[in-house]
Amino acid sequence: MVKPLRILITGANGQVGFELKRALAPLGDVLAAGRNMMDLGDPESIRKTLDTFTPTIIVNPAAYTAVDQAEKDPDSAFAINAAAPRALARWAEQNNAMLIHYSTDYVFDGDKEGRYTEDDPTHPLSVYGASKHEGETAIREETGRHLILRTSWVVGAHGNNFLKTILRLAKDRDSLSIVADQFGAPTSAALLADVTAQLIGQWKYRTTADFPFGTYHLTASGETSWHGYARYVVGLAERAGIKLKLSQDKIKPIPTDGYPLPARRPANSRLDCAKLTQTFGLTLPDWTHGVAQVFEQITEK
Repeated sequence: MVKPLRILITGANGQVGFELKRALAPLGDVLAAGRNMMDLGDPESIRKTLDTFTPTIIVNPAAYTAVDQAEKDPDSAFAINAAAPRALARWAEQNNAMLIHYSTDYVFDGDKEGRYTEDDPTHPLSVYGASKHEGETAIREETGRHLILRTSWVVGAHGNNFLKTILRLAKDRDSLSIVADQFGAPTSAALLADVTAQLIGQWKYRTTADFPFGTYHLTASGETSWHGYARYVVGLAERAGIKLKLSQDKIKPIPTDGYPLPARRPANSRLDCAKLTQTFGLTLPDWTHGVAQVFEQITEK
């Protein structure tokens, strides 16, 4: 039996929320809730919005993502990234709804040599990572009807991100120093949204008892460093004929300790997505595909 869907999206104005509004619109009745509609720092606001809309699926891309600011403001980070997911999961359990939640590579310390699997021990290095880890734990404690999707290095046409920063700097500077010893896969918000739509589509035609809920890694395939990412973006701009001061060979690779920041980053953010692709029969494109798509969207005249 096909389930009638009522889908609530949190963080509707963020990078992923913006793409989810597009990708999930054909699947059912969608409510895209921004901060003015549902304040994730206020449990009463969360409950009131959920009780009013009564979703069958809650999709939660909203997060406190100011990684360095979180070191100074842990209360806000834990309120949004841990307490709010617990409230969403508790409501979902009480009302027979499903929760889809996005987490992060920052739950790991980055010391592993290979790709991280879902079963690897977590060890966050920062307040942000710890708050996201606590959010995962809270969801698992409150409901079994969840998908936790860990991703990394999100990039989208909507909102601020590394790609846009590099393009802006490339127009103003003739040299840049970029960290070259942190590795991961830039993952487009559109890919996250499209895969989410696929997962909901599969859930829609299966029984709850039959559906493989749990934690999955979801990133684009391939890998690069922040330095390699920057060179790729500048190369796209050069081929598109955009006037720049910066050339690829003027992007200097530096170690992490050459660009100190308040929050520690994992050196290895590579996530093994085999569990997701094999369980749901999906193929994840190379990271360059998503980055090129976002580049085209933000530079088209």
